[in-house]
Amino acid sequence: MTAVLENFDYIAFVLALCASCFVSLRFVHMLQLESYQGPMYFRWLKKNGMKDYLPLALIFLICLLLDGALLFVSRSMGSRLPVGAYTAGQAVIRLLYCVLMVFVGVTWKRQPQKKPLAFTKRVKRLMAAVAVVCAILSGYSLFVTVYGVVSPAVYLLLRMGLYLPALLMPFVVGLAYLITLPVEEGIKRRYFNDAKRILAGRKDLIKIGITGSYGKTSTKFILGTILSEKYNTLITPHSYNTPMGITRVVREQLKPEHQVFVAEMGARYVGDIDELCDLVHPQYGLITSVGKQHLETFGSLENIVNTKYELIAGLPADGAAFFNGDNELCRGMYARCPLKKKKLFGIDGEGLAMQAVHITAGPGGSHFTLMDSSGETAECQTMLLGRHNIVNITGCAALARELGLTMEEIARGISKLQPVEYRLQLIPGPVTVINDGFNSNPAGAQAALEVLRSFPGRKIVVTPGMVELGEEEEALNEEFGRDLAVSADFVILVGEKRTAPIRRGMLGVEFPEENIFTVKSLEQATGVLGHLSVPGDVVLFENDLPDNYSE
Repeated sequence: MTAVLENFDYIAFVLALCASCFVSLRFVHMLQLESYQGPMYFRWLKKNGMKDYLPLALIFLICLLLDGALLFVSRSMGSRLPVGAYTAGQAVIRLLYCVLMVFVGVTWKRQPQKKPLAFTKRVKRLMAAVAVVCAILSGYSLFVTVYGVVSPAVYLLLRMGLYLPALLMPFVVGLAYLITLPVEEGIKRRYFNDAKRILAGRKDLIKIGITGSYGKTSTKFILGTILSEKYNTLITPHSYNTPMGITRVVREQLKPEHQVFVAEMGARYVGDIDELCDLVHPQYGLITSVGKQHLETFGSLENIVNTKYELIAGLPADGAAFFNGDNELCRGMYARCPLKKKKLFGIDGEGLAMQAVHITAGPGGSHFTLMDSSGETAECQTMLLGRHNIVNITGCAALARELGLTMEEIARGISKLQPVEYRLQLIPGPVTVINDGFNSNPAGAQAALEVLRSFPGRKIVVTPGMVELGEEEEALNEEFGRDLAVSADFVILVGEKRTAPIRRGMLGVEFPEENIFTVKSLEQATGVLGHLSVPGDVVLFENDLPDNYSE
């Protein structure tokens, strides 16, 4: 037993290091959810990370105070202290530290996670760096063994090294990210260049880029379905719209038999689309819409417009560009475009190369007449909900027409369209559910409420509001609340602080306060729904924030 106590500093070091690495998974998870963007991770830490930091700071404080109390008792008793008692006391405190750290880590791990941490190779490299940083922070405490040669204050300052990872854990992960960043950038560049080489070698491949503030993913699936009537088409799956996402698709899925490659291009910063164009080199570009989204990172609507236009600037001189003619900002981009092949699409307005007319829409989908610039028409039927989806269809039809599809082939492709998961996805049942849970924005929210109003029965909306709208976030959410008041009979708000502007907007137009329910989580919202809803009701889930936005 004595030998164990004498070597407990080393045992405690190893146990504490393991506990620290376990706890760090929470912050590594947040970094992953923020797409490994350092500025975004530290922004999350500033806005939402304090509730995760406080338990760790408390553990540090408790253990340091206990260490100080043990030192005080030891010095007070002097030679009367039993042999080994001080060492045993230290062992208890260090074990307590490990137990508390593991308890906090397990508590976080048991919380419901919408998108769990993926243990990719990058995460494993990051965790190795976290372990090194934690070892350096706490390692020097191993060499402080004789407290009689220094003052108590200095001794405690030296001994607290074992607990420092708890106090600094969010920043330890941030430092590990910075340490590994050059390695990760090198790996990314190697894969990126390999994908670029593959695409450059496919001179026969038709390459299409799709971007916009919203509607990118739905439009990509629409276009892929329509083009498949004539071409062997590969589209980037799910919401793969980043350099590494597209790189992975090219390296792992692009086959010689593919004739068309459709790449969704996402952006949060100026220059993001430019980088994607450098990878794909599209000959065709489609702008779905431009509006207020990701204002927190873009800074201004002007920056959003210029970033989306990077797709058009990246097209060759003989390329073709397609713009949403129902969106004024897109019309402005159309006017800027120097290409000879540029076309507008939509429902309303002049000069549309592809237009939807005679639209009838309802809970079961939409029927409309598709008409091109020559006057040729085709009757179309789709399960997709919402006017904005019809606009997206006209854009895809215009591009398909450019690639030689007949109106009959286009109409046949439209009839095969399926709702994209979490994007106005209709789930029939005694209570009809409209799942529009993917990252909401002002225009998307308005479109979803328009769809909701077309349904019979009582209408219930579950929402945490909209995020990443910068300085305008509060005002836009308050406006969203006013729109909710004229569209819904009951509203369940998820997150008290974030949804306060929505509540204020609803009450401002005299929406009944007793019909507003505020809960802490989606799980609690589901519980309220169970008591509130009855057969015949329609429930709209508008946005579902990821774990890094939970209050």
